[in-house]
Amino acid sequence: MGFDHLHLILNHVPVIGIIIAFALFLLSFSSGNGDLRRASLIVFAAIALLTIPTFVSGVGAEASIRSEPGVSATLVRRHEGAAMLGLWFVEAAGALALAALWRSRQPGRSQRRMNIAMLLLAVVAVGLMVRTGNTGGAIRHPEPGTLQGADVAEDPLGAVVSVFEPTPGGFTNLMVASNWWWAGMMVMHFVGLSLIIGVIGLLNLRIMGFAKELAFAPVHRLLPLAMIGLAINITTGMLAFIGMPTYYTADLAFWLKIGALMLLGVNTAVFYLTGVFNRMEKLKPGEDADIPAKLVAATSLVLWFAVIVCGRYIQRFEDSLRF
Repeated sequence: MGFDHLHLILNHVPVIGIIIAFALFLLSFSSGNGDLRRASLIVFAAIALLTIPTFVSGVGAEASIRSEPGVSATLVRRHEGAAMLGLWFVEAAGALALAALWRSRQPGRSQRRMNIAMLLLAVVAVGLMVRTGNTGGAIRHPEPGTLQGADVAEDPLGAVVSVFEPTPGGFTNLMVASNWWWAGMMVMHFVGLSLIIGVIGLLNLRIMGFAKELAFAPVHRLLPLAMIGLAINITTGMLAFIGMPTYYTADLAFWLKIGALMLLGVNTAVFYLTGVFNRMEKLKPGEDADIPAKLVAATSLVLWFAVIVCGRYIQRFEDSLRF
């Protein structure tokens, strides 16, 4: 399966998924169902994670089809610009959804404000992802005259949105324009990873039986630090990818890292949605976790180790894939 087929499979996930999440979020207001609202926030967070491999597979897909007859470079660039803008709003919606899930444990006025912010951000994210899907579909079904290099016809709303969409080549050049900027991104990426591993590693080690003198709940309250680290890493990681898209797309270690991150998303869902967390939250000093919890914690540690190792070996696997 080539990158074009992979992208074709994945690109439906963020477009349809964000609409489903938004519909559930709206329905939760009309029904007053808190569980449904939390479910919609979980879907927002999941879509934000799955949007990452969807976006990065687009570079390989473009390389696979650029030489095919009937493919317009103008339409491809428009789709890529729409995808870049949509990516940031979907990731922002996912980050706010995680924050809302955390705050839902302590409902109050701030939670109501967060719900309003989530609603507004979701409206923009849905609109941008619908535009991304439409511009992607236009690549295979162009308007007459587009293949001859004519300007792309935009409806009034599309014309407004296109003003804010980055030029793919210009954005890429901006990311690599300064060695200081690139070095700063790499430093922040390491800082973000340190926050994640510091908190998640401590939680997993406590579950596995180390530092049993600690209760689980106070350690778990450090989780917002890991969420900040995750936000830093997603931002700097995607900016780095945009800076050198072909380099990363052709690297096997990069794709193994992406795969490990997706599995970590599944691991997190198992921890919080299957009752494991509810049992761990009651874990007191000196008490031992059950076997299912230890398996989830051990899997998490192995996958984070894989993320670190794959990230370290990205340079060594340069040009290991062809597209």
